Amino acid sequence: MRLALKVTAGVLIVAAAGLAAYYFILPHAALRVTTGAPGTTAHRFVSAFAATTIAQHPRVQIRLVEVADLAASAKAIENHTVDLAIIRSDAVLPANGATIAILRRDVFAIVTPAKTAIDKIPALVGRTIGIPAGPLQSYNEHALDTILSYYDIQPGSVKRAFLPMAEIGRAVADKRIAAVLAIGPMGPGEVVDVVAAVKAATKNSPKILGIDEADAINKQFPGFESIDVPAGAFRGRPAVPDDTVSTLAVTYRFVAPNTMLDIVAGAIAQSLFTAKAKLMQSTPAAAQIEAPDPDDKNPVLPVHPGVAAYLNNGQQSFFDEFQSYFYMGGLALSTLGSLVAVVIGRLNQRKSQEELSQIDRLIGLADQALRARRLSEIEALEEELNGIVGWFVKNGGGGGDGSAFSVAIAHARYAIDKQRTTILREATDGARRKDSPLAPEAKASASQQEDPASQQETSSAPVEALNS
Repeated sequence: MRLALKVTAGVLIVAAAGLAAYYFILPHAALRVTTGAPGTTAHRFVSAFAATTIAQHPRVQIRLVEVADLAASAKAIENHTVDLAIIRSDAVLPANGATIAILRRDVFAIVTPAKTAIDKIPALVGRTIGIPAGPLQSYNEHALDTILSYYDIQPGSVKRAFLPMAEIGRAVADKRIAAVLAIGPMGPGEVVDVVAAVKAATKNSPKILGIDEADAINKQFPGFESIDVPAGAFRGRPAVPDDTVSTLAVTYRFVAPNTMLDIVAGAIAQSLFTAKAKLMQSTPAAAQIEAPDPDDKNPVLPVHPGVAAYLNNGQQSFFDEFQSYFYMGGLALSTLGSLVAVVIGRLNQRKSQEELSQIDRLIGLADQALRARRLSEIEALEEELNGIVGWFVKNGGGGGDGSAFSVAIAHARYAIDKQRTTILREATDGARRKDSPLAPEAKASASQQEDPASQQETSSAPVEALNS
């Protein structure tokens, strides 16, 4: 048992040393992050994020994983082939996704010329709407279909024309399209570009179609958010829109699998929010990074618990949090060692109690042997003694109490042999006092005492004579 304790202590020491080596030698984290095709906004942002993070945390490794589109990003999160991905809230969503940060909030804007009869979404029926061509055109078209479905409008009843940005304004001026769907941020981006193109082609400031049912649409389709676009959000002079407009928005989010450790998710969020100013130097898109609402109950891409804990508890550094995890790990190892010691101690105590019980029984055998008056009693006691000796041998010689066990066995053996001799002698003396020939059984017993070689063959005769 002492050897087992030493082995357990050695294992715990090696485990602790291994953890310490991992902490001080290997990187704190190795993150795989999806990125779009080179030259895209997503690729520029993720590249800037990687460079800034590595500069701030040299022991963090970031590997960029190029994917074809948003659907591939979602699949990579679901398959756990990446640790972070950019996901759009109204597009394909990973079932296990959790939000680390909101990278951008894009407005769903239907841009119409200044003079138009289109004042509501249902007024688009039978008309053609233009959609800027590009990598996101299929996702934007799907967003349009989702909104139309809320009004029970069949997608085919609203025609679409995918046009390069350079042709958008002229298509509106020539009335080839009645409106333009643009999804982009309030600031430089697709909506601002469409507004500028339409104004330049029509010589009038365009309008942004309001969606009064935005709150109801949000409840039915949580991937969309209700948003109020302030006057002048897309053009300052003249202001576009000319007044506050209620519409919808979609969000681009940094998403991780919900199985990511809370400490890692919180550290990524902290690094991203604190490095926002440096990221803006590399890409203007970083200006729109914002923290998610930790109390948001939206079922679409919920906030990661580690990020919520970081936002609610303030800025605790990653190093401090990591130290606390190592403290907890050391505490767990210490507790494990204590439990192992307790279990071994209990086993030792149980075995010691069993040994003491056997020693007590050996002493009892000796006492019973000295009180025995028949050879049958002596034989029964000797059989029990042999069983205890067998137990002693099988259990490793009695552990730490082997000397006491040996003394007790010798004591019991001596008492049994002594009393057997006494019984046989008394039987012989009794026969002589009667001045009569000894019974054949007694003679056999006496001769057995004198001749050990014949003891086994004649042991039954004196037993029967004495018992009679």
